[in-house]
Amino acid sequence: MAYFDVIGKEKLEVWGMIADKDAVRVHAGDQREESASSEIRAESAYIDAAASDAADQSEDSASASAGGSGSGSTGNLLGKNDLGTRETGPKQPRRDQYPSTSFGKQQRSFQYKWFESFDWLEYSLSRNSSHCFSCKLFGKHNPRASKDALLSTEGFNNWKRALDSYREHEASAVHKSSILAWKNYRATLTEGDVVDQMNVGNSSQISERREYLRRIVAITSLLGKQGIAFRGHDETSSSLNQGNFLEVMKLLETFDPFLQNYQAPSHSTYLSPALQNSMIECCADEVTATIVEEIKASEMYAVMADEASDGHVEQLAVCVRYVTADGGVKERLLELVTLKGLNAQCISDAIENVLESNGLNDLLCVTQAYDGASVMSGSVSGVQARFREKHPEALYVHCYAHELNLVLCHTCRAVPEASDLFETLESVYCFFSVSIVNHQRFSDVQMLLGLKKSELVQLSKTRWACQVKSVRAMLNNLPAVLKCLEESAVGLLSKLSRFSNVYLLVMFRSMLSTTEGLHLYLQKDSVDLAQATLFKDAVLDTLKSIRTNEMADKLYNEAKHIYDANNICESHSGRRHKQRVMEDFTIESTLGTRAHLGTEDQLKQTLLYPCLDRMVTELNSRFSDVGAELMRGIQACNPAAVDFFCEDSLELIATHYKMSLKKEEILVAKQFLSRRKREGAVSDMGSVYKLLHPDMFPTLSSVVQAALTIPVSSCTCERSFSVLRRVHTWLRRTMGQERLHHLAIMAVEKDALCGLDHGEDIDRFAQVKPRRYPLVLKGQRSKERSKKQ
Repeated sequence: MAYFDVIGKEKLEVWGMIADKDAVRVHAGDQREESASSEIRAESAYIDAAASDAADQSEDSASASAGGSGSGSTGNLLGKNDLGTRETGPKQPRRDQYPSTSFGKQQRSFQYKWFESFDWLEYSLSRNSSHCFSCKLFGKHNPRASKDALLSTEGFNNWKRALDSYREHEASAVHKSSILAWKNYRATLTEGDVVDQMNVGNSSQISERREYLRRIVAITSLLGKQGIAFRGHDETSSSLNQGNFLEVMKLLETFDPFLQNYQAPSHSTYLSPALQNSMIECCADEVTATIVEEIKASEMYAVMADEASDGHVEQLAVCVRYVTADGGVKERLLELVTLKGLNAQCISDAIENVLESNGLNDLLCVTQAYDGASVMSGSVSGVQARFREKHPEALYVHCYAHELNLVLCHTCRAVPEASDLFETLESVYCFFSVSIVNHQRFSDVQMLLGLKKSELVQLSKTRWACQVKSVRAMLNNLPAVLKCLEESAVGLLSKLSRFSNVYLLVMFRSMLSTTEGLHLYLQKDSVDLAQATLFKDAVLDTLKSIRTNEMADKLYNEAKHIYDANNICESHSGRRHKQRVMEDFTIESTLGTRAHLGTEDQLKQTLLYPCLDRMVTELNSRFSDVGAELMRGIQACNPAAVDFFCEDSLELIATHYKMSLKKEEILVAKQFLSRRKREGAVSDMGSVYKLLHPDMFPTLSSVVQAALTIPVSSCTCERSFSVLRRVHTWLRRTMGQERLHHLAIMAVEKDALCGLDHGEDIDRFAQVKPRRYPLVLKGQRSKERSKKQ
């Protein structure tokens, strides 16, 4: 007996009434056929009303047929699954009346209010059954083996005991587990998967740790920049002085609300000595990485090296000079290494190892600059010769500052009287500095005479320009010195009372002041070789110009004024010694006594002219290590030179460094720079390089860059040793070489250290080794790596 026709895809698939086997049975018999037929007719009208809801989930057509005779039989009504999915959630259709089922003499049906009590409950129109949404999709069970009808494929439709069954199912362990899984799934839709949720949960903690480490990095940078010790003798909690690092950390915590509220784990405070060293290493490595990155962007560099004694160890400072992208010239300390030997092979190997470890071997090394020691400057087996075997283009430049210091030292020994003068100055310095009584007497006399309180200056062969400072200090304090020497140093007083020595003081103050400006200029790291040569020539011409009678008269009159103003009385008579008869001996020179020089002509011919001639000769013979031809090319890059941008001169430097130079670029550059020169934009070689855009003048800018990269001196190495004396004091002699190198980098390269981002230091610190707690999110780390690449 058929009551249904086929419903199209736009309508509901025919549902089959599946009755509970205890309540509805299919029987054969004509006596109940009529009741079953009327029940199905009533429910077919309900199917038509619900067709629009089920059409969205139905894709195939359905057919309905009812056959057989028997009481309560609806036939086998088949259809598509119309339950909820993971995306839609539980299917809870709202109807005024749901299909009813006979339970004996009573008709019962599903109730909509059950959805309000059980949010996991869903209803199938096609099956007229209820299901547990969470257990169906998220439960860990076997629906076929389960006795719970809510977990079965057919579902639950015993409406007579529905509420009791729902409550029993809700209390089961299987259901609770599925509810938890369902909630976690919904959380992943809004907050991401489990890994993302863990990262989000850890991001706040990682941000707090990084903010805490920023304070530690800042303190490390401060102490390293200032060259201050980190550790203390007693770092226990009861100590009154736990060391600079911990004391600064405590001071910062006093004023920093973040540190006051942040509680670091006891095993991850990052304050231990080992982690302090690790943070120092990260800061120094970040500075070195920045320097190496700038050198590689420049594509050429010059190497400078010098060694110095540090206790019982020989330290080699390896520095580099390069031109940055914005046209600035920088000289940086690259590494501080310990020498295993003082021969040329050990020093050259140490320099090569430093360059190789930093990845600079493949770049063009234009110059090598050292001092004039034979082990460094030897042209056969010295360091410069061995270095040129691997870097043939690297010219050797003798440090101009060292050379000028040698000029001054040789000038001060040009005549015996000059040597005696500086020996006397050193003796006077020792007389007042060694004895506390004499020094106090000197200070009292200064105050009594109304002189400005100042100290005498010690002479040293390695301390540049100390001669002019010592001479000035003696002339400024001459009244006080003579007053003090009258009481207890008659021998020194007699030497200073000579008019020739007063004349030498005035003469050397004038001569050494002429070279003082050049000495200071050569110690700058931004000076170029062409400009330094022009300044040296200017000093040389000035010294030649003062070799006149007018200058001699001026010096004599000034010395005479000082001599008379201090009431100096020179005694010519001395103790007579019996002349010894030296038979069979030839006396070439006498010692001790000198011929009396009192007239102006004697002083001029014996003291002034010999010293001036010696200084001029020394200046002419030195400062020519680069070579005349290459020096022409370097000077052609200087806008102050006569042959500025001369094609033949520029070709000399381009040929040496194997660069191709286009003539057309020179012609265009001359026209361009001539206009800018009238505007005042062209002053030196650095300004020329900044104006030559590499896209417009690719070959010419490379030539000027090479000339600008050539160093004038190795003063950067000397400055590194000055910092080393402040860092490696006798209180810090137990530190190792690696830590000393890192602290030296931080103390020398202060500007590079201050320019670093603390976040980069923390990232490097996090990557040194696996940490107990993460310091960088994986996504953030991958983004940072991609940016650097």
